Amino acid sequence: ENHVYTKALMAYAFALAGKEEKRKALLDSLEKEAVKKDGTVHWQRPGKEPEVDLPYYRYRAPSAEVEMTAYVLLAHLSVQPAPSQQELSSASLIAKWISGQQNPNGGFSSTQ
Repeated sequence: ENHVYTKALMAYAFALAGKEEKRKALLDSLEKEAVKKDGTVHWQRPGKEPEVDLPYYRYRAPSAEVEMTAYVLLAHLSVQPAPSQQELSSASLIAKWISGQQNPNGGFSSTQ
């Protein structure tokens, strides 16, 4: 069984290579593992401890989760000739989560 990070990276690679069937199969598999919360979508590592909701504290995901979620976003947007309306809808929910991971300086926990 493939790790979520590997699936995300492979989906993006297949999108760049124009292998639509493989890209779609990986995105379908990833959809089943997505974390959907507060109108956003993201992916996390298997076995990760759940987020703790604390007052006056904003949780920021580890860099691996930002990276793998960004790869899924790129896989949705890199389809040729252009992303469908459904792809764009999915991408907007992912982009919303990613933008929420920015630090106060506009950067991310990941350098990728």
